[in-house]
Amino acid sequence: MNFASDNVHGIHPKVLKALADCNDGAMGSYGADPITARAEEAYREILDAPEAVVRFVATGTGANALVCAQLSPSFGRIYCHDSAHIHRDECAAPEFYSHGAKLVPLPGAFGKLTPETLADAIRFGKAGSLNDGRNALVSLTNATEWGTVYDASEVAALSAIAHEAGLTVHMDGARFANAVAGLDCCAADLTSRASVDALCFGGTKNGAMGAEAVVFFNPAHAEGFDYRRKQAGHVWSKQRFLAAQMLALAEGGLWLDLARHANDAATRLGQGILKAGGTLAAPVQANEVFATLPAIAHERAKSHGAAYHLWQEKPPLPGEDVTIRLVTSWATRDEDVSRFLSLIA
Repeated sequence: MNFASDNVHGIHPKVLKALADCNDGAMGSYGADPITARAEEAYREILDAPEAVVRFVATGTGANALVCAQLSPSFGRIYCHDSAHIHRDECAAPEFYSHGAKLVPLPGAFGKLTPETLADAIRFGKAGSLNDGRNALVSLTNATEWGTVYDASEVAALSAIAHEAGLTVHMDGARFANAVAGLDCCAADLTSRASVDALCFGGTKNGAMGAEAVVFFNPAHAEGFDYRRKQAGHVWSKQRFLAAQMLALAEGGLWLDLARHANDAATRLGQGILKAGGTLAAPVQANEVFATLPAIAHERAKSHGAAYHLWQEKPPLPGEDVTIRLVTSWATRDEDVSRFLSLIA
């Protein structure tokens, strides 16, 4: 019953097989191999973006930080939600790789920015003096850190505000597959068709060992990115082992099947928590569940080995209700969901 993260489970068997298969024989290094070429083309097809530049890196932090550095100068302002991974969980990597760009966190319910909040923030930044730095980038997270999703119209509205003000738009898609699955839409609806400029398409949280795709929908935005990626140590000499993971997820729509499984498990958890007398702290729209449980239910679940994180600023007092975060993955078992719900019932 491990709901601590979608990082805790292993590698999907098809991804493991792809790694074993590409281990035979010799291939070109640093991405000059047929597997990398096929994987790049696969993600252009998924995103309906035939001109896009696709590159692979090993970590989500690396992907986000390098894209932020690519699209913002060192004196740039990067607008994001206050809960965004680039702001809270990446050890200032975007600032480091951009040599000083300033993250500007903004509020919003359930991890989402609103057009009004973003527009006001951009106007304030634009109206500022030389001391403020230059508006450069808007970073959206989809699915968000609160397990909610931006639909296509919401992404398009935020992108329009950013572009009208001369900013580009980055999407942190560590859980992009879960957002697409949750909305039952096309990947392009949330990205290229909604005027997103760059996407970090997550694989690690969705069955890969460690692989993410960086996608620039306008090739001009990718100018020099290969040098930046190399300089940052994110080009593998045996690059095919990164690409093979993402290709395995792409083939046959595996990436979407795995995300649907994770989302379905989260939906079951959310519904079961409500039936057991708990409450939900955020809507369940992807593969994360934020809930408040009675202390006795929390204690019973923990005593039987359930793993999850507390999600509140202070440790609960004895007998006090507890707010928690549960995350499901491609490998979450139905019996673990059932057992957890029986424990808290």
